Amino acid sequence: MILITGATGFLGAEVAMQLVKQGERVRCTKRRSSIVPEILKPFSENIEWVNADILDVFALEDAFAGVTQVYHAAAWVSLKQKDKNPMIAANVAGTANIVNLCLDNNCKLVHVSSIAALGLAKPGEVITEDTHLDVSTETDGYAISKLESEMEVWRGIAEGLDAVIVNPSLIIGVNAGDEGTGQIFNTVRKGLKFYTRGTAGLVDVQDVAKCMVALMNSNITAERFIINAENRAYKQLVEEIAQSYGIPAPAKEAKPWMMNLAWRGAALVAAITGKDPFLDKIAAQSAVTTKYFDNSKIKKAIGIEFKPVSESIKEICSVAYK
Repeated sequence: MILITGATGFLGAEVAMQLVKQGERVRCTKRRSSIVPEILKPFSENIEWVNADILDVFALEDAFAGVTQVYHAAAWVSLKQKDKNPMIAANVAGTANIVNLCLDNNCKLVHVSSIAALGLAKPGEVITEDTHLDVSTETDGYAISKLESEMEVWRGIAEGLDAVIVNPSLIIGVNAGDEGTGQIFNTVRKGLKFYTRGTAGLVDVQDVAKCMVALMNSNITAERFIINAENRAYKQLVEEIAQSYGIPAPAKEAKPWMMNLAWRGAALVAAITGKDPFLDKIAAQSAVTTKYFDNSKIKKAIGIEFKPVSESIKEICSVAYK
């Protein structure tokens, strides 16, 4: 039996779907309030859903019955400053619970981290699996939570756990909807006027899931892997999205000082309305930062050929028109 946490999310749902299509027995955890994704409803007879929050050890113990492989994709993601400390605590504690139960049940673990848990490379160099985040200067609560969650996995590995860690870049795909990277496409479609000079790593959700399954079924252990198809300038990305939608591309550059004003304004609006900010400090800084991610390690490990980002963009935009 294969257990997946976070299967109601974008990536977890894709992993579950690929495994079911391969004829695997799959059990997925979810919170009682979570809704089963549309893409998994046709496979309801092949997926066993259990209500088990990753912070509920007793429910998780029951979910682990008969399990030999675990994909841990569940995590709390929030931009709100008030959520920073509880988010870090929840993500780390939840991962610790998964690690401990994997040790107890002799399960192999594929843990989903993020490129947010990687540090910045020196000018002119690419970011690799050995590029470390400086927690002493990092202010992004999500990044800290992912790095400290990785530390729990490494702790488990030191205790004999068979595990690998994946660090996906920005995950795109048809089923993202309006959340996560889906917001980028939705914003461009609505008539984005500005572009920024930063760069980003991008990868199709199908490829991330393929990498995870391949690593699970390999003899590879005690390693972390960047999962990234291509590095793209944000300007090129939004221009290509606009072209696929058949609309004018953003023509004005948003300078760093403009982004600083924007996130401060968003924070003020969020404080007044109580809603999530449409732009936070981390996202604003990232939009004008140049980052290049090295994917040579995962390509060498499993021989994957990534789907071109342009192909993914066309698929996403064609579906959004319907």
